Amino acid sequence: MNVLIIGAGGREHALAWKISQSPYADKIYVAPGNAGTAQVATNIDIATHNFEELAKFVTDYNVMMVVIGPEDPLVGGISDYFAEQEFLQHVLVVGPRKAGAQLEGSKDFSKLFMQKHGIPTARYQTFTSSTFEQALAYLQQHSFPVVLKADGLAAGKGVVIAQNYQEAQEALHQMLRQQKFGSAGDKVVIEEFLQGIELSAFILTDGQEYVLLPEAKDYKRIGEADAGLNTGGMGAVSPVPFADAAFMDKVRARVIEPTLHGLQQDGIPYSGFLFIGLMNCKGDPYVIEYNVRLGDPETEAILPRIKSDLFELFKALHDHELGAFQLEVDPRSATTIFLVAGGYPENYEKGKVIQGLEKPLPADTLCFHAGTKQSAENQVTTNGGRVIAVTGLGQTMHTALTNANAAAAQITWEGRYYRQDIGFDLKQYLN
Repeated sequence: MNVLIIGAGGREHALAWKISQSPYADKIYVAPGNAGTAQVATNIDIATHNFEELAKFVTDYNVMMVVIGPEDPLVGGISDYFAEQEFLQHVLVVGPRKAGAQLEGSKDFSKLFMQKHGIPTARYQTFTSSTFEQALAYLQQHSFPVVLKADGLAAGKGVVIAQNYQEAQEALHQMLRQQKFGSAGDKVVIEEFLQGIELSAFILTDGQEYVLLPEAKDYKRIGEADAGLNTGGMGAVSPVPFADAAFMDKVRARVIEPTLHGLQQDGIPYSGFLFIGLMNCKGDPYVIEYNVRLGDPETEAILPRIKSDLFELFKALHDHELGAFQLEVDPRSATTIFLVAGGYPENYEKGKVIQGLEKPLPADTLCFHAGTKQSAENQVTTNGGRVIAVTGLGQTMHTALTNANAAAAQITWEGRYYRQDIGFDLKQYLN
């Protein structure tokens, strides 16, 4: 069966790498892909928002499975577009329709959904430019720190944790008055700051049944010790030491199952991945956010731990047999470190030649491309802020991190930067 993966990042390279291991996958295409996906699949120069051309390609090249990586096309309604085409009714599409994608596309929608269905989350209120003064009054009586979130998609950067009123006032002004995040900031959710430690849970669901995938913890800040600006993600660790069976039972009972019941109750069909950003507050899970696709860089940490055939998992989704699917998971730790362009997440240059990719990787390591492209001179160059994700595997988190750091040190370009303290905050949970 021919497969099309939509997207161009490290997540899509990891998906292509994993699906390529299946004997059931014939040709794998990635639109638009990167220099890494070209090693395991065929890149197709079609933008992720060009639904018409993507649908035409699916028809022309006899594609039977479409896996949608990033959030933008999902929120934009790509799954609806495919479902509405009579000539594509036979195609298995992995990714929710627009109604379900609102869980990520609108923070206000997701908070209302959680509130309605009794899913534990932080207290909040939503404001617009017309209620700017009320928002300031709300902040004046709020405890600090406080969290401000742009309502719409902001590439993982639309969240500000303000330590005092002045910081919160400035952030609110930038979002609502200066439109720092464009239309994504037309609404701003102001919510209480939850004290705890984060992790990410992932399921694949048809809206009724689900398979729980390995959990992960990602690291968003650019600087070591979680300092500096938010990024799209600087690294990830899986498994998460404190996410034991008892804690994950709470996640299932208090978060996952009420979420699926809520979707059913509200008449929202859902088929695809659901990523639940959680805060562990003294042993209890609270939802920070929903994402309607796999995370990046978490995908690069969790897919290497999944021993099951990903193609067969997607087939079980299509056949509504997820309840009977037995997911095999490698018990080893996986740690991912992102190599980024100098200056990221602010101004950075593209087109830097990447060195070291031609050398064999150290044992128990993998390399996933994100912001890369193949130059006319057949060199791999940087083409984004987050450029390369390296994943190390090991019997312990420490060994996995040692392996990942060895691979990271081998790959260089002018201005290259990466965090060397991924997983630092989890050592207290290790025996």
